[in-house]
Amino acid sequence: MPTYVYVTVNDDGSDGSPFEAVQRMSDPPLTRHPESGKPVRRVPVAPNIGGGWSDASTKAKLSDSNLDRLGFSKYVNAGDGRFEKSAGAGPDRLSAD
Repeated sequence: MPTYVYVTVNDDGSDGSPFEAVQRMSDPPLTRHPESGKPVRRVPVAPNIGGGWSDASTKAKLSDSNLDRLGFSKYVNAGDGRFEKSAGAGPDRLSAD
């Protein structure tokens, strides 16, 4: 379900504090704040659409299996200046020594 942004409407017509509400797309927009009962209006905001640059996509691109498939090596910090290979062809360990 989408998250909608609303602002309370002050007595002088200016915007008050914003809040978010999770609603079905088929639900009518809120007209009153659920807790205070003050009048509200919905604020148009850009949608958050995933895609090629989303966190999930970036995580998949940098996965050990994908890096190995593309011929890259990946090392993770094992502590004390040592790095251990988690993907790819190369030495199993690297050391700062």
